[in-house]
Amino acid sequence: MNLHSEILVLAGALALLIGIVSVIWSTLRRARRKDPDEIERRRRMELHRLGRITAAEIVDLLEPESGIPVAGLRRPLMIVYKYEVAGVTYEVSQDISALSSVRSVCLTGTQTASVKYDPKAPTNSIVLCEEWSGIR
Repeated sequence: MNLHSEILVLAGALALLIGIVSVIWSTLRRARRKDPDEIERRRRMELHRLGRITAAEIVDLLEPESGIPVAGLRRPLMIVYKYEVAGVTYEVSQDISALSSVRSVCLTGTQTASVKYDPKAPTNSIVLCEEWSGIR
């Protein structure tokens, strides 16, 4: 075997090794990505644990339109509410479609509620989570 052939074999082996490492790295990276529903659940639980409570007014309940559901997609059920922190009024919404155990609470026509918000980012708030409900 001459030097040129050895260099080609080494280059091929290096390319193969880089390809294998790339596939393994890509697979591990995808495995570490969190599901959007899990990210939202963790956000709600963090606000439940650390959030401050203030009074809120429920503005609207936006129910999904009837029709043919798209396979694999959940139609969002949104609760719209507003609250005031340090003289600033915030109007936000929360997707409560994943909270099937507490959804019926919202349908009672209640106009007032409590909200838990992040004091460092007051727009980050919840009115419902798995372990807490601000609906009276």
